[in-house]
Amino acid sequence: MTETESIAYDVVVLGAGPVGENVADRTRAAGLSTAVVESELIGGECSYWACMPSKALLRPVIARADARRVPGLRQSVQGPLDASAILAHRDYYTSHWKDDGQVQWLESIGADIYRGHGRLSGPRTVTVTGPDGERHVLTARHAVAVCTGTRAVLPDLPGIAEVRPWTSREATSAQAVPGRLIVVGGGVVATEMATVWQALGSQVTLLVRGKGLLNRMEPFAGELVTEGLAEAGTDVRTGTSVESVTRENGTVVVVTNTGDRIEADEILFATGRSPHTGDIGLDTIGLEPGSWLDVDDSLRVTGSEWLYAVGDVNHRALLTHQGKYQARIAGAAIAARASGVPILESDPWGAHAATADHAAVPQVVFTDPEAAAVGLSLAEAEAAGHRVRAVDYDLASVSGAGLYADGYRGRARMIVDLEREVLLGVTFVGPGVGELIHSATIAVAGQVPISRLWHAVPSYPTISEVWLRLLEAYRDN
Repeated sequence: MTETESIAYDVVVLGAGPVGENVADRTRAAGLSTAVVESELIGGECSYWACMPSKALLRPVIARADARRVPGLRQSVQGPLDASAILAHRDYYTSHWKDDGQVQWLESIGADIYRGHGRLSGPRTVTVTGPDGERHVLTARHAVAVCTGTRAVLPDLPGIAEVRPWTSREATSAQAVPGRLIVVGGGVVATEMATVWQALGSQVTLLVRGKGLLNRMEPFAGELVTEGLAEAGTDVRTGTSVESVTRENGTVVVVTNTGDRIEADEILFATGRSPHTGDIGLDTIGLEPGSWLDVDDSLRVTGSEWLYAVGDVNHRALLTHQGKYQARIAGAAIAARASGVPILESDPWGAHAATADHAAVPQVVFTDPEAAAVGLSLAEAEAAGHRVRAVDYDLASVSGAGLYADGYRGRARMIVDLEREVLLGVTFVGPGVGELIHSATIAVAGQVPISRLWHAVPSYPTISEVWLRLLEAYRDN
Protein backbone atom coordinates (compact mmCIF):
# COMPACT_ATOMS: atom_id res chain seq x y z
CA MET A 1 0.00 0.00 0.00
CA THR A 2 1.33 3.40 -0.98
CA GLU A 3 0.34 6.86 0.18
CA THR A 4 0.82 10.10 -1.69
CA GLU A 5 1.40 13.45 -0.09
CA SER A 6 -1.66 15.48 0.79
CA ILE A 7 -3.31 17.19 -2.17
CA ALA A 8 -5.19 20.41 -1.51
CA TYR A 9 -8.43 21.43 -3.26
CA ASP A 10 -10.94 24.14 -2.59
CA VAL A 11 -13.75 21.57 -2.46
CA VAL A 12 -13.83 17.78 -2.05
CA VAL A 13 -17.05 16.00 -3.05
CA LEU A 14 -17.68 12.56 -1.61
CA GLY A 15 -19.96 10.71 -4.01
CA ALA A 16 -20.37 11.16 -7.77
CA GLY A 17 -24.04 10.55 -8.33
CA PRO A 18 -26.22 13.30 -9.83
CA VAL A 19 -25.99 15.28 -6.59
CA GLY A 20 -22.21 15.15 -6.33
CA GLU A 21 -21.87 15.92 -10.02
CA ASN A 22 -24.02 19.02 -9.64
CA VAL A 23 -22.12 20.25 -6.59
CA ALA A 24 -18.91 19.88 -8.60
CA ASP A 25 -20.45 21.66 -11.58
CA ARG A 26 -21.42 24.68 -9.48
CA THR A 27 -18.13 24.92 -7.59
CA ARG A 28 -16.10 24.56 -10.77
CA ALA A 29 -18.24 27.22 -12.45
CA ALA A 30 -17.28 29.50 -9.56
CA GLY A 31 -13.59 28.83 -10.21
CA LEU A 32 -13.02 26.55 -7.21
CA SER A 33 -10.72 23.55 -7.65
CA THR A 34 -12.77 20.43 -7.00
CA ALA A 35 -12.05 16.74 -6.41
CA VAL A 36 -14.78 14.10 -6.72
CA VAL A 37 -14.48 10.71 -5.00
CA GLU A 38 -16.53 7.68 -6.07
CA SER A 39 -16.30 3.99 -5.16
CA GLU A 40 -18.74 2.72 -7.78
CA LEU A 41 -19.94 4.12 -11.12
CA ILE A 42 -19.74 7.83 -11.87
CA GLY A 43 -23.38 8.83 -12.23
CA GLY A 44 -24.58 6.99 -9.15
CA GLU A 45 -27.77 5.20 -8.21
CA CYS A 46 -30.07 7.28 -10.42
CA SER A 47 -28.20 6.59 -13.63
CA TYR A 48 -27.76 2.84 -13.24
CA TRP A 49 -30.20 1.38 -10.69
CA ALA A 50 -33.04 3.84 -10.12
CA CYS A 51 -34.47 6.72 -12.18
CA MET A 52 -33.11 5.91 -15.64
CA PRO A 53 -33.54 2.12 -15.78
CA SER A 54 -36.90 2.15 -14.01
CA LYS A 55 -38.37 4.78 -16.34
CA ALA A 56 -36.92 3.01 -19.39
CA LEU A 57 -38.76 -0.11 -18.23
CA LEU A 58 -41.96 1.76 -17.44
CA ARG A 59 -42.26 3.83 -20.61
CA PRO A 60 -43.43 1.02 -22.95
CA VAL A 61 -45.75 -0.29 -20.24
CA ILE A 62 -47.49 3.08 -19.88
CA ALA A 63 -47.47 3.73 -23.64
CA ARG A 64 -49.26 0.43 -24.27
CA ALA A 65 -51.79 1.14 -21.52
CA ASP A 66 -52.54 4.55 -23.06
CA ALA A 67 -52.78 3.10 -26.56
CA ARG A 68 -55.30 0.51 -25.41
CA ARG A 69 -57.61 3.38 -24.43
CA VAL A 70 -57.56 5.01 -27.86
CA PRO A 71 -60.22 4.01 -30.46
CA GLY A 72 -58.72 2.67 -33.66
CA LEU A 73 -55.47 1.81 -31.92
CA ARG A 74 -56.37 -0.53 -29.10
CA GLN A 75 -56.75 -3.58 -31.33
CA SER A 76 -53.19 -3.15 -32.56
CA VAL A 77 -51.64 -3.37 -29.09
CA GLN A 78 -53.38 -6.36 -27.54
CA GLY A 79 -50.44 -8.72 -27.70
CA PRO A 80 -47.72 -9.16 -25.07
CA LEU A 81 -44.88 -6.74 -24.71
CA ASP A 82 -41.51 -7.70 -26.17
CA ALA A 83 -39.70 -8.17 -22.89
CA SER A 84 -36.28 -8.76 -24.44
CA ALA A 85 -36.51 -5.52 -26.45
CA ILE A 86 -37.58 -3.58 -23.37
CA LEU A 87 -34.74 -4.98 -21.28
CA ALA A 88 -32.30 -4.12 -24.07
CA HIS A 89 -33.73 -0.59 -24.20
CA ARG A 90 -33.17 -0.38 -20.41
CA ASP A 91 -29.59 -1.52 -20.87
CA TYR A 92 -29.04 1.23 -23.44
CA TYR A 93 -30.26 3.90 -21.02
CA THR A 94 -27.90 2.65 -18.33
CA SER A 95 -25.03 2.78 -20.85
CA HIS A 96 -24.72 -0.96 -20.18
CA TRP A 97 -23.52 -0.04 -16.67
CA LYS A 98 -20.44 1.72 -17.98
CA ASP A 99 -19.69 5.26 -16.89
CA ASP A 100 -17.37 6.51 -19.65
CA GLY A 101 -19.74 9.30 -20.68
CA GLN A 102 -20.20 10.53 -17.12
CA VAL A 103 -16.44 10.48 -16.57
CA GLN A 104 -15.90 12.55 -19.71
CA TRP A 105 -18.45 15.11 -18.54
CA LEU A 106 -16.82 15.53 -15.12
CA GLU A 107 -13.42 15.86 -16.72
CA SER A 108 -14.80 18.43 -19.18
CA ILE A 109 -15.71 20.79 -16.33
CA GLY A 110 -12.25 20.46 -14.82
CA ALA A 111 -13.04 18.27 -11.82
CA ASP A 112 -10.48 15.69 -10.70
CA ILE A 113 -11.85 12.16 -10.20
CA TYR A 114 -10.56 9.78 -7.53
CA ARG A 115 -11.75 6.18 -7.80
CA GLY A 116 -11.98 4.34 -4.52
CA HIS A 117 -13.47 4.40 -1.05
CA GLY A 118 -13.37 7.85 0.50
CA ARG A 119 -13.44 8.42 4.25
CA LEU A 120 -13.21 11.54 6.30
CA SER A 121 -9.99 11.29 8.29
CA GLY A 122 -10.36 14.49 10.26
CA PRO A 123 -11.56 18.05 9.68
CA ARG A 124 -11.46 19.05 5.99
CA THR A 125 -9.63 15.83 5.10
CA VAL A 126 -10.69 12.85 2.99
CA THR A 127 -8.52 9.76 2.55
CA VAL A 128 -9.22 7.73 -0.59
CA THR A 129 -8.23 4.08 -0.80
CA GLY A 130 -8.13 3.05 -4.45
CA PRO A 131 -8.94 -0.33 -6.00
CA ASP A 132 -5.28 -1.37 -5.94
CA GLY A 133 -4.72 -0.20 -2.38
CA GLU A 134 -3.15 3.13 -3.29
CA ARG A 135 -4.06 6.01 -0.99
CA HIS A 136 -4.63 9.69 -1.61
CA VAL A 137 -5.12 12.25 1.14
CA LEU A 138 -7.26 15.16 -0.03
CA THR A 139 -7.66 18.34 1.97
CA ALA A 140 -10.36 20.94 1.41
CA ARG A 141 -9.70 24.63 1.86
CA HIS A 142 -13.37 25.53 1.92
CA ALA A 143 -15.74 22.55 1.94
CA VAL A 144 -16.26 18.82 1.94
CA ALA A 145 -19.64 17.86 0.49
CA VAL A 146 -21.03 14.46 1.48
CA CYS A 147 -23.22 13.25 -1.40
CA THR A 148 -23.19 9.51 -0.75
CA GLY A 149 -26.96 8.94 -0.94
CA THR A 150 -28.80 6.00 0.56
CA ARG A 151 -28.96 2.24 0.33
CA ALA A 152 -31.88 -0.18 0.45
CA VAL A 153 -32.95 -1.51 3.84
CA LEU A 154 -33.87 -5.18 4.22
CA PRO A 155 -36.13 -6.28 7.09
CA ASP A 156 -34.67 -8.18 10.01
CA LEU A 157 -35.96 -11.63 9.08
CA PRO A 158 -34.06 -14.85 9.94
CA GLY A 159 -32.15 -16.25 6.97
CA ILE A 160 -33.03 -13.40 4.62
CA ALA A 161 -29.49 -13.25 3.20
CA GLU A 162 -29.75 -16.87 2.04
CA VAL A 163 -32.97 -16.04 0.18
CA ARG A 164 -31.02 -13.62 -2.05
CA PRO A 165 -33.86 -11.11 -2.25
CA TRP A 166 -34.11 -8.33 -4.77
CA THR A 167 -33.73 -4.74 -3.72
CA SER A 168 -34.38 -1.81 -6.06
CA ARG A 169 -31.03 -2.52 -7.73
CA GLU A 170 -31.88 -6.06 -8.77
CA ALA A 171 -35.43 -5.06 -9.71
CA THR A 172 -34.20 -2.47 -12.20
CA SER A 173 -31.26 -4.47 -13.59
CA ALA A 174 -32.67 -8.01 -13.85
CA GLN A 175 -31.91 -9.72 -17.15
CA ALA A 176 -34.91 -12.06 -17.18
CA VAL A 177 -38.60 -11.89 -16.29
CA PRO A 178 -39.47 -14.03 -13.26
CA GLY A 179 -42.57 -16.16 -13.65
CA ARG A 180 -43.81 -15.13 -10.20
CA LEU A 181 -42.68 -12.13 -8.18
CA ILE A 182 -43.54 -11.05 -4.65
CA VAL A 183 -43.14 -7.34 -3.99
CA VAL A 184 -43.07 -6.19 -0.37
CA GLY A 185 -43.85 -2.52 0.24
CA GLY A 186 -46.37 0.14 -0.64
CA GLY A 187 -44.29 3.08 -1.78
CA VAL A 188 -42.94 4.35 -5.07
CA VAL A 189 -40.42 1.57 -5.77
CA ALA A 190 -42.93 -1.14 -4.89
CA THR A 191 -45.74 0.24 -7.04
CA GLU A 192 -43.55 1.08 -10.03
CA MET A 193 -41.77 -2.27 -10.04
CA ALA A 194 -45.06 -4.15 -9.59
CA THR A 195 -46.33 -2.22 -12.63
CA VAL A 196 -43.27 -3.14 -14.71
CA TRP A 197 -42.93 -6.80 -13.97
CA GLN A 198 -46.65 -7.57 -14.13
CA ALA A 199 -46.74 -6.00 -17.60
CA LEU A 200 -43.62 -7.91 -18.69
CA GLY A 201 -45.23 -11.23 -17.82
CA SER A 202 -44.68 -11.91 -14.11
CA GLN A 203 -47.53 -12.85 -11.83
CA VAL A 204 -47.00 -10.22 -9.14
CA THR A 205 -48.23 -10.37 -5.56
CA LEU A 206 -47.90 -7.03 -3.76
CA LEU A 207 -47.78 -7.25 0.04
CA VAL A 208 -48.51 -3.96 1.82
CA ARG A 209 -48.21 -3.73 5.58
CA GLY A 210 -50.40 -0.62 5.85
CA LYS A 211 -53.93 0.15 4.75
CA GLY A 212 -53.01 1.31 1.27
CA LEU A 213 -50.41 2.44 -1.25
CA LEU A 214 -48.46 5.70 -1.52
CA ASN A 215 -49.30 6.85 2.00
CA ARG A 216 -47.25 10.04 1.62
CA MET A 217 -49.72 11.31 -0.99
CA GLU A 218 -53.42 12.13 -0.80
CA PRO A 219 -55.41 8.94 -0.02
CA PHE A 220 -57.13 8.93 -3.41
CA ALA A 221 -53.75 8.57 -5.14
CA GLY A 222 -53.10 5.20 -3.53
CA GLU A 223 -56.69 4.12 -4.13
CA LEU A 224 -56.58 4.80 -7.87
CA VAL A 225 -53.14 3.20 -8.26
CA THR A 226 -54.39 0.12 -6.38
CA GLU A 227 -57.31 -0.16 -8.80
CA GLY A 228 -54.95 0.11 -11.76
CA LEU A 229 -52.61 -2.57 -10.45
CA ALA A 230 -55.47 -4.92 -9.68
CA GLU A 231 -56.99 -4.46 -13.13
CA ALA A 232 -53.61 -5.30 -14.67
CA GLY A 233 -53.60 -8.59 -12.78
CA THR A 234 -51.52 -7.81 -9.69
CA ASP A 235 -52.68 -9.45 -6.46
CA VAL A 236 -52.63 -6.52 -4.02
CA ARG A 237 -52.90 -7.50 -0.35
CA THR A 238 -53.04 -4.69 2.21
CA GLY A 239 -52.66 -5.16 5.95
CA THR A 240 -50.20 -7.94 5.18
CA SER A 241 -46.66 -8.33 6.52
CA VAL A 242 -44.00 -10.98 5.99
CA GLU A 243 -43.46 -13.23 8.99
CA SER A 244 -40.86 -15.49 7.38
CA VAL A 245 -39.17 -15.98 4.04
CA THR A 246 -37.14 -18.95 2.81
CA ARG A 247 -35.88 -20.27 -0.52
CA GLU A 248 -36.63 -23.96 -1.01
CA ASN A 249 -35.15 -25.66 -4.08
CA GLY A 250 -34.95 -22.28 -5.79
CA THR A 251 -38.51 -21.23 -4.90
CA VAL A 252 -39.14 -18.32 -2.55
CA VAL A 253 -41.68 -19.16 0.15
CA VAL A 254 -43.29 -16.41 2.22
CA VAL A 255 -45.53 -16.87 5.23
CA THR A 256 -47.58 -13.79 6.09
CA ASN A 257 -49.13 -12.50 9.30
CA THR A 258 -52.47 -13.78 8.02
CA GLY A 259 -51.07 -17.31 7.78
CA ASP A 260 -50.97 -17.38 3.99
CA ARG A 261 -48.15 -19.23 2.24
CA ILE A 262 -47.07 -17.60 -1.02
CA GLU A 263 -44.55 -19.02 -3.47
CA ALA A 264 -42.58 -17.12 -6.11
CA ASP A 265 -39.44 -17.19 -8.18
CA GLU A 266 -38.13 -13.92 -6.77
CA ILE A 267 -38.99 -11.50 -3.99
CA LEU A 268 -38.40 -7.74 -3.96
CA PHE A 269 -38.21 -5.87 -0.67
CA ALA A 270 -38.97 -2.17 -1.20
CA THR A 271 -39.18 -1.30 2.47
CA GLY A 272 -37.15 1.85 2.91
CA ARG A 273 -33.71 3.42 2.64
CA SER A 274 -30.91 4.19 5.09
CA PRO A 275 -28.15 6.79 4.77
CA HIS A 276 -24.95 5.63 3.10
CA THR A 277 -22.83 7.11 5.89
CA GLY A 278 -21.76 4.07 7.86
CA ASP A 279 -18.16 3.94 6.67
CA ILE A 280 -17.25 7.46 5.58
CA GLY A 281 -15.37 8.49 8.72
CA LEU A 282 -18.05 10.51 10.50
CA ASP A 283 -16.59 9.31 13.80
CA THR A 284 -13.37 11.21 13.05
CA ILE A 285 -15.24 14.52 13.25
CA GLY A 286 -17.54 13.72 16.16
CA LEU A 287 -20.59 12.52 14.22
CA GLU A 288 -22.42 9.22 14.41
CA PRO A 289 -21.56 6.70 11.65
CA GLY A 290 -24.64 5.57 9.75
CA SER A 291 -26.68 8.61 10.74
CA TRP A 292 -28.66 11.07 8.67
CA LEU A 293 -26.87 14.42 8.55
CA ASP A 294 -28.80 17.43 9.79
CA VAL A 295 -28.26 20.57 7.74
CA ASP A 296 -29.39 24.18 7.47
CA ASP A 297 -31.01 25.55 4.33
CA SER A 298 -27.62 26.16 2.71
CA LEU A 299 -27.01 22.41 3.18
CA ARG A 300 -24.21 22.96 5.68
CA VAL A 301 -24.13 20.37 8.45
CA THR A 302 -25.33 21.72 11.77
CA GLY A 303 -22.42 22.88 13.92
CA SER A 304 -19.85 22.79 11.11
CA GLU A 305 -18.19 25.57 9.14
CA TRP A 306 -16.95 23.36 6.31
CA LEU A 307 -19.01 20.14 6.04
CA TYR A 308 -22.03 19.98 3.72
CA ALA A 309 -24.49 17.10 3.28
CA VAL A 310 -26.39 17.24 0.01
CA GLY A 311 -29.10 14.97 -1.35
CA ASP A 312 -30.56 11.89 0.30
CA VAL A 313 -28.04 11.82 3.18
CA ASN A 314 -29.76 14.78 4.84
CA HIS A 315 -33.20 13.10 4.70
CA ARG A 316 -34.98 16.27 3.55
CA ALA A 317 -36.39 14.92 0.28
CA LEU A 318 -35.21 11.58 -1.11
CA LEU A 319 -35.62 12.42 -4.78
CA THR A 320 -32.96 12.86 -7.46
CA HIS A 321 -34.33 16.13 -8.78
CA GLN A 322 -34.56 17.56 -5.27
CA GLY A 323 -31.01 16.48 -4.52
CA LYS A 324 -29.80 18.21 -7.68
CA TYR A 325 -31.66 21.33 -6.60
CA GLN A 326 -29.92 21.14 -3.22
CA ALA A 327 -26.61 20.72 -5.04
CA ARG A 328 -27.16 23.97 -6.94
CA ILE A 329 -27.97 25.77 -3.69
CA ALA A 330 -25.03 24.21 -1.84
CA GLY A 331 -22.63 25.00 -4.69
CA ALA A 332 -23.73 28.62 -4.69
CA ALA A 333 -23.39 28.83 -0.90
CA ILE A 334 -19.91 27.24 -0.91
CA ALA A 335 -18.78 29.64 -3.64
CA ALA A 336 -20.22 32.66 -1.83
CA ARG A 337 -18.54 31.78 1.45
CA ALA A 338 -15.26 31.01 -0.33
CA SER A 339 -15.30 34.47 -1.92
CA GLY A 340 -15.84 36.12 1.45
CA VAL A 341 -19.49 37.17 1.06
CA PRO A 342 -20.33 38.34 4.61
CA ILE A 343 -24.05 37.51 4.57
CA LEU A 344 -25.65 34.86 2.40
CA GLU A 345 -29.02 35.24 0.72
CA SER A 346 -30.57 32.87 3.23
CA ASP A 347 -34.11 34.22 3.48
CA PRO A 348 -36.80 31.89 2.13
CA TRP A 349 -36.44 31.47 -1.64
CA GLY A 350 -33.06 33.20 -1.54
CA ALA A 351 -30.11 32.11 -3.68
CA HIS A 352 -28.54 30.20 -0.79
CA ALA A 353 -31.64 28.63 0.78
CA ALA A 354 -33.18 25.33 -0.28
CA THR A 355 -36.68 26.50 0.59
CA ALA A 356 -38.38 24.18 -1.88
CA ASP A 357 -37.39 21.26 0.35
CA HIS A 358 -40.01 22.47 2.81
CA ALA A 359 -42.66 24.00 0.58
CA ALA A 360 -42.58 22.73 -2.99
CA VAL A 361 -41.20 19.21 -3.44
CA PRO A 362 -42.60 17.67 -6.65
CA GLN A 363 -42.85 13.94 -7.33
CA VAL A 364 -44.24 11.71 -10.06
CA VAL A 365 -45.05 8.03 -9.58
CA PHE A 366 -44.94 6.38 -13.02
CA THR A 367 -47.64 3.80 -12.48
CA ASP A 368 -50.87 3.34 -14.45
CA PRO A 369 -52.48 5.71 -13.61
CA GLU A 370 -49.68 8.15 -12.85
CA ALA A 371 -49.72 10.02 -9.55
CA ALA A 372 -48.09 13.43 -9.25
CA ALA A 373 -47.96 15.86 -6.36
CA VAL A 374 -46.17 18.95 -5.13
CA GLY A 375 -46.22 20.74 -1.78
CA LEU A 376 -48.44 19.74 1.12
CA SER A 377 -51.27 17.23 1.23
CA LEU A 378 -54.46 18.19 3.05
CA ALA A 379 -53.41 16.23 6.14
CA GLU A 380 -49.94 17.81 6.15
CA ALA A 381 -51.33 21.33 5.74
CA GLU A 382 -53.80 20.85 8.59
CA ALA A 383 -51.14 19.30 10.82
CA ALA A 384 -48.93 22.34 10.17
CA GLY A 385 -51.69 24.61 11.46
CA HIS A 386 -52.72 26.22 8.17
CA ARG A 387 -56.33 27.25 7.62
CA VAL A 388 -56.95 25.54 4.32
CA ARG A 389 -59.53 24.23 1.94
CA ALA A 390 -59.20 21.26 -0.36
CA VAL A 391 -60.70 21.73 -3.82
CA ASP A 392 -61.31 18.54 -5.81
CA TYR A 393 -62.22 17.92 -9.42
CA ASP A 394 -62.88 14.81 -11.48
CA LEU A 395 -60.21 14.82 -14.19
CA ALA A 396 -62.43 12.67 -16.41
CA SER A 397 -64.77 15.67 -16.76
CA VAL A 398 -62.12 17.71 -18.59
CA SER A 399 -62.50 17.59 -22.37
CA GLY A 400 -58.80 16.97 -22.91
CA ALA A 401 -58.89 13.90 -20.67
CA GLY A 402 -61.71 12.35 -22.67
CA LEU A 403 -59.74 12.89 -25.87
CA TYR A 404 -56.60 11.49 -24.27
CA ALA A 405 -58.22 8.17 -23.41
CA ASP A 406 -61.59 6.45 -23.47
CA GLY A 407 -62.75 5.70 -19.95
CA TYR A 408 -60.26 8.15 -18.46
CA ARG A 409 -60.20 8.00 -14.66
CA GLY A 410 -58.45 10.56 -12.52
CA ARG A 411 -58.72 13.19 -9.87
CA ALA A 412 -57.20 16.56 -9.06
CA ARG A 413 -56.90 18.40 -5.75
CA MET A 414 -55.49 21.76 -4.82
CA ILE A 415 -54.92 22.90 -1.23
CA VAL A 416 -55.67 26.59 -0.79
CA ASP A 417 -54.25 28.66 2.07
CA LEU A 418 -57.34 30.66 2.99
CA GLU A 419 -55.36 33.40 4.74
CA ARG A 420 -53.21 34.31 1.72
CA GLU A 421 -55.23 32.68 -1.08
CA VAL A 422 -52.23 30.87 -2.51
CA LEU A 423 -51.70 27.18 -3.15
CA LEU A 424 -49.89 25.02 -0.61
CA GLY A 425 -50.17 21.79 -2.56
CA VAL A 426 -51.55 20.14 -5.68
CA THR A 427 -52.12 16.47 -6.53
CA PHE A 428 -53.07 14.93 -9.87
CA VAL A 429 -53.82 11.25 -10.50
CA GLY A 430 -54.57 9.91 -13.96
CA PRO A 431 -52.94 8.94 -17.26
CA GLY A 432 -50.43 11.53 -18.46
CA VAL A 433 -50.51 13.74 -15.37
CA GLY A 434 -46.76 13.61 -14.85
CA GLU A 435 -46.42 16.36 -17.45
CA LEU A 436 -48.93 18.54 -15.53
CA ILE A 437 -47.02 18.74 -12.29
CA HIS A 438 -44.50 21.41 -13.24
CA SER A 439 -47.27 23.97 -13.72
CA ALA A 440 -48.39 23.14 -10.19
CA THR A 441 -44.81 23.39 -8.93
CA ILE A 442 -44.53 26.90 -10.37
CA ALA A 443 -47.82 27.91 -8.76
CA VAL A 444 -46.77 26.57 -5.34
CA ALA A 445 -43.12 27.70 -5.38
CA GLY A 446 -44.08 31.07 -6.84
CA GLN A 447 -46.90 31.52 -4.32
CA VAL A 448 -49.03 32.71 -7.22
CA PRO A 449 -52.25 34.29 -5.87
CA ILE A 450 -55.53 32.69 -6.86
CA SER A 451 -56.53 36.02 -8.41
CA ARG A 452 -53.53 35.84 -10.77
CA LEU A 453 -54.05 32.16 -11.63
CA TRP A 454 -57.33 33.18 -13.28
CA HIS A 455 -55.19 34.93 -15.89
CA ALA A 456 -53.15 31.79 -16.66
CA VAL A 457 -55.37 30.54 -19.49
CA PRO A 458 -55.11 26.80 -20.21
CA SER A 459 -55.08 25.74 -23.85
CA TYR A 460 -58.20 23.96 -25.06
CA PRO A 461 -58.69 21.04 -25.28
CA THR A 462 -55.91 19.84 -22.98
CA ILE A 463 -55.92 18.06 -19.64
CA SER A 464 -54.43 21.29 -18.24
CA GLU A 465 -57.91 22.78 -18.42
CA VAL A 466 -58.37 21.16 -15.02
CA TRP A 467 -56.73 24.31 -13.63
CA LEU A 468 -59.70 26.39 -14.75
CA ARG A 469 -62.14 23.86 -13.35
CA LEU A 470 -60.37 23.84 -9.98
CA LEU A 471 -60.51 27.63 -9.82
CA GLU A 472 -64.21 27.59 -10.70
CA ALA A 473 -64.88 25.01 -8.00
CA TYR A 474 -63.05 27.18 -5.48
CA ARG A 475 -65.02 30.28 -6.51
CA ASP A 476 -68.42 28.58 -6.52
CA ASN A 477 -68.23 26.94 -3.10
